Amino acid sequence: MRAYAAATQSEAPLFDKILVANRGEIACRVMRTAREMGIRTVAVYSEADANAKHVREADEAVCIGPAPSNASYLVIDNIVKAVRETGAQAVHPGYGFLSENSHFVERLEAEGVAFVGPPSPAMKAMGDKIESKKLAQKAGVNIIPGFIGEVKTDEEVLRIANEIGYPVMLKASAGGGGKGMRVAWNDKEALRGFRLSQQEAASSFGDDRMLIERFIDNPRHIEIQVIADKHGTVLYLPERECSIQRRNQKVLEEAPSTFIDKETRRAMGEQAVALARAVDYHSAGTVEMLVDSQRNFYFLEMNTRLQVEHPITELITGQDLVRHMIEVAANRPLSITQADVATPRGWATESRVYAEDPLRNFLPSIGRLNTYREPMGKGVRVDSGITEGSEISMYYDPLISKLVTYGEDRQQSIAAMRKALDTYVIRGVQHNIPFLRSMMDHPRYISGDITTKFIEEEFPEGFQGHRLSAAYRRQLTVAAAVMHYQRRARDADLTEQSESYHFPEEETYYVTVPTSAGKAATEQTAPEVVRCRVQDYGYGNVMVELCNEATGTVEQLPVSSEWTPGQPLFEAMLGDADELAAAADDDDDDDDDDDDDDEIHRRRELMRALEEGEDRDGVSLEELTERLRQQEAEEEMADELHVQLIESQSNGYRLQICGNVYQVDVRTERQQQLAVHMREKVPLDTSAMILSPMPGALISLNVTEGESVTEGQEVAVIEAMKMQNVLRAQRSGVIKKVHCAPGAQLQVDQVIIEFEA
Repeated sequence: MRAYAAATQSEAPLFDKILVANRGEIACRVMRTAREMGIRTVAVYSEADANAKHVREADEAVCIGPAPSNASYLVIDNIVKAVRETGAQAVHPGYGFLSENSHFVERLEAEGVAFVGPPSPAMKAMGDKIESKKLAQKAGVNIIPGFIGEVKTDEEVLRIANEIGYPVMLKASAGGGGKGMRVAWNDKEALRGFRLSQQEAASSFGDDRMLIERFIDNPRHIEIQVIADKHGTVLYLPERECSIQRRNQKVLEEAPSTFIDKETRRAMGEQAVALARAVDYHSAGTVEMLVDSQRNFYFLEMNTRLQVEHPITELITGQDLVRHMIEVAANRPLSITQADVATPRGWATESRVYAEDPLRNFLPSIGRLNTYREPMGKGVRVDSGITEGSEISMYYDPLISKLVTYGEDRQQSIAAMRKALDTYVIRGVQHNIPFLRSMMDHPRYISGDITTKFIEEEFPEGFQGHRLSAAYRRQLTVAAAVMHYQRRARDADLTEQSESYHFPEEETYYVTVPTSAGKAATEQTAPEVVRCRVQDYGYGNVMVELCNEATGTVEQLPVSSEWTPGQPLFEAMLGDADELAAAADDDDDDDDDDDDDDEIHRRRELMRALEEGEDRDGVSLEELTERLRQQEAEEEMADELHVQLIESQSNGYRLQICGNVYQVDVRTERQQQLAVHMREKVPLDTSAMILSPMPGALISLNVTEGESVTEGQEVAVIEAMKMQNVLRAQRSGVIKKVHCAPGAQLQVDQVIIEFEA
């Protein structure tokens, strides 16, 4: 990983103690830097967070109220009281909660406590989307066409929307994080979106003011990080690409962007700096912009806080943004210049790992993490606020962690992300790793051809699961065969009492691997059955012979692994069959060296063609480059094997590869013959029911027993994680029974409404 640049010392004294007015990963992130700077930290926590990671990592901790955030983390009086009790000299707000609340800043200023963030006037100006657009326009920043003012009534909504022209974006003036935002393409959608966005805004921010602006169709979401001190220095850092979004919430980010050239980067940065200067800004902030296909860019909003995705900027610049924020709050001048941070170095990718079910339209999942292992390795950074045993609660955002990878170029960063996702072990809650991992193999994402409509366009029916390539099916087959052999050998050692008994050094299994996971599994072709002969060479080395009886192909793969039964992660190296045989026989074979020499010669020829600008056999240099990169990626994938054990069964396993879980059957020859006679379990028919897709509160119920409804009709609204989710009838019919009343706390798959048969 890149090392942060060390800040130079100046005359301004630092703080002895900082209170972090937040929870989870961002609280841990701030504390890490404070600890490195020799500053003591104070955590605040709700009753639900009494055993949280950020509480354990702080030097002191103060309980500030019950679990709901509006009774704890959002109560200014409770935070100020904690500041007084602990003698903290400064407060870092993280992001979310009170991080952009100017009244909170004013209270701290009145207490003589430093706020690690911008001054309240700048926060107030930029926090109001209506006023910020006016200020941006005055500062010479490009803005999106729209109505610069507050929209209050349904009549105003329809009049202004039609004056601007559809599509329009309805947006909460005090909003952020995707909450309180809706796109409308007609009058009906505008009225419904206005109602839902207002309700979300009031619930999340205590401010239901709304504005309307033109919706720029198919843009990229690009943002510029700024950092400013109190001595007149304002700098911009390279852009972050945040176009992969779901419900206006970022899912994947990277820095820099494949789309932004040097000239556009400079122009966007200069406008961001101009806006910051216009409001006398200091500390870290982010200017978000929409960029169209011609690289025209428009001001969207300014976030007056540390951004969730700040780690990718830190990795490509070598800067610690939290350190700079603390030093600026202590009145130190910035220790860097624009030249130090204007150009990105390397590439960083961030995956937001959420406790949510991508097969249920990414609905939140709650529960306890009974097994949790974070990935490690070169170029991997995990910002998390949880540990094994932590609980994902319905009261807070379902973010598990921010998984960040760094590479010298985009290809390396993506390759590192693939491996990190493959080795990230999370049990106890549903998570979005299946989706994130599929993205890393998506051709359009790999090409960099992304917009804010990427998920909508590429997954029009929602995420359906993953389809295994032939290479990944082979990996899954090998893993299942080796795991089964090791497990049977372990069981034999435990149960066999005779000293003369030795487990066979060779066994044959029939491994059945599906071609798809998730909803895609219902459309898959017949599962692939492969006969596997496993030979044990000792010391974790086995030879696996794969025989596909349907095609007649036979392949030998040596596998080296230290896995033992019960471990959640199976990792192995796949080698060359001749090498393993030679090692077993203690006999050298020069054929492999000849093969290696041929491969080295071929690669040198290809690299020479690239360096000299030649076309080889009529193939363009671009295609040659892509061929080399693809081959290197395939070889890396083929050499390393990462499969997670979800569940061991009597004759098979539930295994996870590429983030998705597959049912893999492993049988002896006799068991395989008898398997065709086994009856399949028929799943419960829930087509006549409306089930709760997530844990949450039933806000409203719009139907009664005996009422006739039509397909697509709104029947209920559930609130979870401060987001309101509309449930619609999936069929026309008569309501037989209503099982829940408004205000009920719902569990996943709880029956809400039942139709007559």
